[in-house]
Amino acid sequence: MTARTTPAGSATAAASVLLTLAAGQFLMTLDSAVMNVSIAQVAEDVGTTVTGVQTAITLYTLVMATAMITGGRIGTMIGHRLAFAVGCVVYGVGSATTALAPNLTVLIVGWSVLEGLGAALIMPAIVALVAANVAAPGRPRAYGLVAAAGAVAVAAGPLVGGAVTTFWTWRLVFVGEVGVVLVILLLTRRLRGVPAEGWTGLDGGGVVLSALGLGAAVLGVLRSGTWGWVRPKPSAPELLGLSPTVWLVLGGVVVLWLFAVWERRVVARGAEPLVDLGMLRNARLVGGLTMFFFQFLLQAGLFFTIPLFLSVALGLSALDTGVRLLPLSVTLLVAALGIPRWWPRASPRTVVTAGIGLLLAGIVALVAALEAGAGAGVVTVPLLLAGLGVGALSSQLGAVTVSAVPDERSGEVGGLQNTATNLGASLGTALAGSVLVGALSATFFIGLGDNADLGAEVAQHATVELDSGVPFVSDAQLAAALDEQADLSPTQVDAVLDENTSARLVGLRASLAVLALIAGVALFFARLLPGGPDEGAAAASPGEDGTLRQAA
Repeated sequence: MTARTTPAGSATAAASVLLTLAAGQFLMTLDSAVMNVSIAQVAEDVGTTVTGVQTAITLYTLVMATAMITGGRIGTMIGHRLAFAVGCVVYGVGSATTALAPNLTVLIVGWSVLEGLGAALIMPAIVALVAANVAAPGRPRAYGLVAAAGAVAVAAGPLVGGAVTTFWTWRLVFVGEVGVVLVILLLTRRLRGVPAEGWTGLDGGGVVLSALGLGAAVLGVLRSGTWGWVRPKPSAPELLGLSPTVWLVLGGVVVLWLFAVWERRVVARGAEPLVDLGMLRNARLVGGLTMFFFQFLLQAGLFFTIPLFLSVALGLSALDTGVRLLPLSVTLLVAALGIPRWWPRASPRTVVTAGIGLLLAGIVALVAALEAGAGAGVVTVPLLLAGLGVGALSSQLGAVTVSAVPDERSGEVGGLQNTATNLGASLGTALAGSVLVGALSATFFIGLGDNADLGAEVAQHATVELDSGVPFVSDAQLAAALDEQADLSPTQVDAVLDENTSARLVGLRASLAVLALIAGVALFFARLLPGGPDEGAAAASPGEDGTLRQAA
C-alpha cells in the first residue's frame, strides 16, 4: 500500500497544514524550556524541592525517550492523523492537569506522564504527516519549518518562561498550551492522513525491551551529573566501585541488543515487528539519523551553556537571557526556510557539512569571547553563526530520512528519528554539564590553594565540603552563602568570589571546547549523507522477507 502524497490544494491550505504541524512541534519543546527557568517557583507552588521538580523533568524525558518508537508504530497501525489527534488530546489533558497541580505527584502525572505519552504519539506523526501533505520537492522546506519551530521553542522558552514567571505564574504557560491544543485539533481535519495499516497487534515484547533499554541508557546519562560517569561521586551509590551511570548505560545497550534479537525472531515468525530493523541497512536513513543525533547533542549542549553564562555568570534575568538568545532564532528560521527555497537542488551533504561548520565557528567564537571576559553582547555573533548552522541542518535532515523509505514507513522513521534526537539532547546536556562542573571544581580548588589571601585551612575546608562538585552559582549567590561563614574575613570572601568568577569561565570554556570537538567529529560523519538531492531517495523497496533493502 502506497501513501497518497500530494501537495495541499492551495497555498492557504498548505500554509495551514504546516502551521498546524509546526505548532505541535513548538509545543512539544516549549514547556521543557519553560520548566527549566521556572524551577524555583514551581517547587514553591507545589510544595516540593528543586530536586523534586528536576525529577519531574527527568521523568518527562524518560517517558518520551522510551515511548517514541512505540508511538510511531501505533501511528502506522491506526493512521497518523488519528494518532496526532489522540496525542494532542492526551497532551492537552496533561497540560490542564499540570496547570492545576496542587502537589508534586499530580505534576508528575500531568507533565511527566501524560504530556510525555502525548508527545510520543504526536512527534512521529508529525514526520509522517509532512510526507503525506507535501510533495517531495517541497519537503526540505516543510521539514525545515517544523524543525525550526522546535528549535525556536528552545530559544524562546527562557524568554516566555521568564516573562510569565516574573509577571504572573508559570501555570499560565500550561493554560495557554491547552488553548493552543484546542486550535490544533480544530485544524487537524485539514490534514491529509497516511492510510492506516490496520491494527495487527502490538509487538509487546518489543515494546518492553525497547522501553527498558532506552530508559536505562537515558536515565544513566541524565543522572551522570549527580552520580558521576565512571567513578562515583562521594554521595552517590556504587556497584563494584563504579558509578550507576556505567551499569545503566551498559545494561541499556545489552537490552537493546536483546531487542534486536527479538525483532528478528518476530519477523522470522511472520509477525509484525515493532521496528523493521531492515530499514537500518539503508545508508541514507542511517546517515540522517546519525546527523540528527549530532545536531541535537550540539544544540542541547549549546542551549545549556549559553543561558548559564548569561543568567549566572553575568547575572541577567530570565527575561533578558531570552532576549539575548533571539538572534539565534532569527538566523535559524532564515536558514531553515531560505536554503530549500533558494537552493532547492543543493546537496544535503554539502548543506549539512556547512551547517556543522557554522555551528563549530559559533562555538569557537564563543570560546574566544569568554577568553576575553567581555559582557553579554559578545554572544550575538556566535549565536548568529550557530543559528545559521542549526537552520542548515534542519532544512535537510527531515527530508533525508523520510525520503530514504516508502511513505508508509514514515511513521516508523519518525519514531526512530525522535529517539535519536532524544538520545542526542540528553547526552548533550549531561556531557556539557559534567565537563563544566568538573573543570569548574578543579580550577576552583587549585585557585583556593594558590591564593595568598586564603589560608590552607580555608582551602582544605572548602575541598571537603565541595568534594562532590562545585555548584555553578552567581557571585551574589556565593556571597550570600559566604556571609553565613562568620570565620571568613571580608578579604577572604572577596578572594573566594574572585576564584569562583575565574573558575566559572574556565568551566564554560571547557564545556564549549568539548562541544567544538564533537562538532569536528560530526563533520566526519556528514559524509554518510547523500551527495545529491535525489541520491538514494525513494530507493528502499520491500524485500521478500518484508525488510527494506537499498536499491542498487
